[in-house]
Formats: sequence, C-alpha cells, structure tokens
Amino acid sequence: MNWMLLPYRRYAEFTGRSRRREYWMFVLFWVLVFAVLNALFGTNEVVRTSTDLGTGFSYGSRLTGGGGVIGSLFALVSFIPALAVSVRRLHDQDRTGWLLLLMFLPFFGGFALFVLMCLEGTRGSNQYGPDPKDPGSVDVFR
Repeated sequence: MNWMLLPYRRYAEFTGRSRRREYWMFVLFWVLVFAVLNALFGTNEVVRTSTDLGTGFSYGSRLTGGGGVIGSLFALVSFIPALAVSVRRLHDQDRTGWLLLLMFLPFFGGFALFVLMCLEGTRGSNQYGPDPKDPGSVDVFR
C-alpha cells in the first residue's frame, strides 16, 4: 500500500526519479478505485447503434449519482500526482519529462508512452538524481 500512496506524499514533486513499481502500483490504485466506484455507483448499458455500415451493439459503463462526483473529485485530486510520477518515471530512464506530450499523438503516442513506462531505469545516478533502487543512495519512503 505504501507504493500506491507514495505519489500522493510526493504530490507536486517533479524532480527526482521513480521506480517502475511506484508508477505501476499508482496505476493499479487508480484502477481499483474506479472499479470500486463502478461497482457501487456504475450503470452498465448495451445500446443498439445504427450507422451507414449497418446496425450493431455498443457497450458502455458510467458512474451515476454521487459516484460521478466522487470519481471526478478523485481524478481532479490525483491529476498532479499522476503527472508528477509519470515525469519522475521518465527521469528514471534519463529522459526528459516533456516526452509526456507524446500522449497527444493519435495512435502512436499512447503506445510509445506505455513502452517507455515499462522500460527499466538507468543504473546508478543520472542527471535527475540517485538511483531509487539503490537502498543506500535515497530514502524512498519519506
């Protein structure tokens, strides 16, 4: 649970480095929160669609009532930590945080960022700070 909440403790800290574990546990926390909200407040619907190509079905899920408000507030509070942990994850690979702008490229951008977030960080210190995997160089849980 420490890894999931660490980005909130480092709320707007865009300097330094973050391990893959910190990033992916934060993503897992997001998914779990929205899964619980969807289970409590969600509606699932199947809609019949009609297009020029024919008819079909579309499946959707949305939060209703208080769930939409809670989900929106959670997303708003989590936006800065999500941005910061993503920048620090790129710093761990000795890359600039500006690469997050790749997400605005259709098709390729999201996939490229996914691959970058999966890559291992550089060993030892780099221009963004000490290696977070080296227990002697940095205190991860402040």
